[in-house]
Amino acid sequence: MNKRSGRITPTLLTAAVLLALTHTAAAQNASPQASSDAMATTPTATPAKAKNLGPVVVTGTRAGNRTESSSLTPIDVISADVLKQTGTIDLTQALARAIPSLNFPFAPASDTFAFQRPFQLRGLSPDQVLVLVNGKRWHSGALLLSLGQIGQGSQGIDLNTIPMSAIDHVEVLRDGASAQYGSDALAGVINIILKKGAEGGDVQATGGQYSAGDGRQWQGSANFGFPLGGDKGWMRFAMEKSNQSPTNRAGVDRRPGFTQLGAKFQFGAVSFKNQNLLLNTQYDITPGVQFYAFGHYGRRVGEPRGFFRYGTNTPSPNNALIGLVYPDGFLPKEHGVSIDRSLVAGLRGVANGWHWDVSANYGGNRVFYSTLNTTNYALLNDFGSSPTGFHDGTLTATQQTFDIDISKEMHVGWLPNPVTVSFGTQWLRQAYNVEAGEPGSYYVGTSGVRGGAQGFAGWGPQDAMSVARKDLAEYVQLETNLTDKLGVSLAARHEDYSDFGTTTSGALSARFDFTDTFALRGSASTGFRAPTLGQQHYSETTSASFGAGNSLGLPPGIYLRGLVPVGNPIAMLLGSEPLKPEKSRNYTFGMVWNPTDALSLSIDAYQISVSDRIALSSSISTSTPAVKAYLAANGVSNLQYSGVAYFTNAGDVRSQGVDWVSSYRSDFSNGGTLMTTLSATYNKNKVTGVRPNPAVLDSLGAIFLRLNRSATKGLLADTAPRSKVILTETYNLGRWGVTGTATRYGRITSYGSTSYLDDQVYPHKWLIDLAVSYSLDQWTFTVGSDNVLNTYPEKTRQDSDQNGAFPYSSSSPFGFQGAFVYGKVQYHW
Repeated sequence: MNKRSGRITPTLLTAAVLLALTHTAAAQNASPQASSDAMATTPTATPAKAKNLGPVVVTGTRAGNRTESSSLTPIDVISADVLKQTGTIDLTQALARAIPSLNFPFAPASDTFAFQRPFQLRGLSPDQVLVLVNGKRWHSGALLLSLGQIGQGSQGIDLNTIPMSAIDHVEVLRDGASAQYGSDALAGVINIILKKGAEGGDVQATGGQYSAGDGRQWQGSANFGFPLGGDKGWMRFAMEKSNQSPTNRAGVDRRPGFTQLGAKFQFGAVSFKNQNLLLNTQYDITPGVQFYAFGHYGRRVGEPRGFFRYGTNTPSPNNALIGLVYPDGFLPKEHGVSIDRSLVAGLRGVANGWHWDVSANYGGNRVFYSTLNTTNYALLNDFGSSPTGFHDGTLTATQQTFDIDISKEMHVGWLPNPVTVSFGTQWLRQAYNVEAGEPGSYYVGTSGVRGGAQGFAGWGPQDAMSVARKDLAEYVQLETNLTDKLGVSLAARHEDYSDFGTTTSGALSARFDFTDTFALRGSASTGFRAPTLGQQHYSETTSASFGAGNSLGLPPGIYLRGLVPVGNPIAMLLGSEPLKPEKSRNYTFGMVWNPTDALSLSIDAYQISVSDRIALSSSISTSTPAVKAYLAANGVSNLQYSGVAYFTNAGDVRSQGVDWVSSYRSDFSNGGTLMTTLSATYNKNKVTGVRPNPAVLDSLGAIFLRLNRSATKGLLADTAPRSKVILTETYNLGRWGVTGTATRYGRITSYGSTSYLDDQVYPHKWLIDLAVSYSLDQWTFTVGSDNVLNTYPEKTRQDSDQNGAFPYSSSSPFGFQGAFVYGKVQYHW
């Protein structure tokens, strides 16, 4: 990204937008019917011989009649019916079971990971995927994921706050789209399209539990609409309330003196209670002007668990002071309350052929965090007592945008087909706030006894902050069919961030239809992702388990680790540098084949190169004599943690892969239909370049690496399965419907931090889901089982399973809960 430029002289794109707005304002007396789509669109001629297969898509294009099969770039359209084919109540998990290139790993008992589970698209980080709702940018969560699992270091979006009952379909663009939408769209875009109109609705109840007898789950949902002003408008409501009981797959500590205590850790699904309400409305003010709005309120209460602290009834108590409060040990409980709010409102219409859309967007996430069933050893040591519960602090992330989008189908004399000209501007403001917890949650004293609430230490005054930034962007996109067979799209976007300066992204897409059944398509684009405010400024103290040969140079055990911002004096002494934005280059090439109305097939190969990839460093020891002396000589002493980590532009990462999507419909003489869908992906990530280790770390010793082996081989590259295959068969006959899905998850590798001898390969696994439904008038009854064969991943080796307490890898792409049996009852009208 270039250095900041002055704002006195507007860019050419800004001038073009203002010029067009003047033209539009002068033409407001025209009165064609306003568009009712979620995004303002205008039609562009499609190739004369192209088939119009599948629904019209609005993601990645601003032309009004691109369909899933005629799009210039790969797009998956997932209907609401497909999302509900399994027993899950999580939107992200439902998408992962329908889209092979989307990965949604299970994160058990792991602080903020369990509270806000990350997802990946094409093997890239969760915050490298842009999420839209009705084409409008959705806000990120307030939690920053800091532990060593897939998604580490990201501050992504929690898709599971959006109720599935409100969704009409989801469009997943598997291509870089920064030129169209701005930051975060390196891997692609997920655009959630809401249900609209006054007609129809349903009420549904779902319940189930795991075959092991735990993890009971239920959800009640409803969605309905009603008209406004006769036929001028409508309003829809979607409501959901759900409850997830915990599961526990923890094992017994095998060490002598501990085994008799039984399973003391919590390792499995986390207890959650969720409430979500979403409103969507539209009203025709005049025949040419339409008002629209949608808003959301969500509340989630969750209780992830920490590591068990052993008491005086074991050979090695966690701390000598534990006998004062928990002689038999204790399991810290992290209690979080997450409040999600959003509101989008705008006007759109058509004047003299110009489609315009002006909107304002607010979104925010606020998380109140506490640690319960805990203690503070520093308080016990210094004052003889300690509370057993603390308010740790409050995190808030907010976003406001103001968007102007304009498009028109324009006829150019030397071109055979019209050109859809689209341009616009976006003003974006992002803010991030951390409020300190109560003093006991972060108290450390001066005695050297470990301080802070055990399990999750509170945010102290040194962590509190309130930061914000602004961005002004302009874009232009041209799309047309140069011939009846060749369609092209060209897009460019300019951004000006208040904290990073300027950048420009571009994209070129093309598709050539050789026949009305076969086409080739390809795209090339550049992209960027600005570091989140959390990655720049966030800090925290957490407890983490460190195994043998750890980067702290300490015996295996549970130690406090500090995450500090790059501008923190400790981070700077240990080699931190100011963060730069990530930049990407995306290339996609594929084919589409629709030989008959019953069969469709697409194959797309891609390469995504990301430079200056932002990652969380390895834990750097602050416990060895050499580093203690070094820090003390520079005025830093009495650290409450044993190691620190900070964000860094780690280096360059390359993602290569191929996606296959196919479907075939069979019609039988008895009236039955069979829909077969086969989709697959192969993806390989590789770190192609790593920034040199800071000289100061090299001077401190061999264990002092800013990025260790498990980071460069695993978390930044090769932790998710390289391959994933999904085969779904859906048979319908009369009132009956049967759906079966077989999913193959490829093998994954857990990489050791120092040597390949510590690597463990987990073999591939097949999972089978089955569901049977029966419809009677307006009722539908469903029973089913996810993972009906009760498949578990291979167990973790004994040298890395926390002495038997954590028998399965938290990187398992399908978890380790076993079979889930459920039932559904739906009434629809």
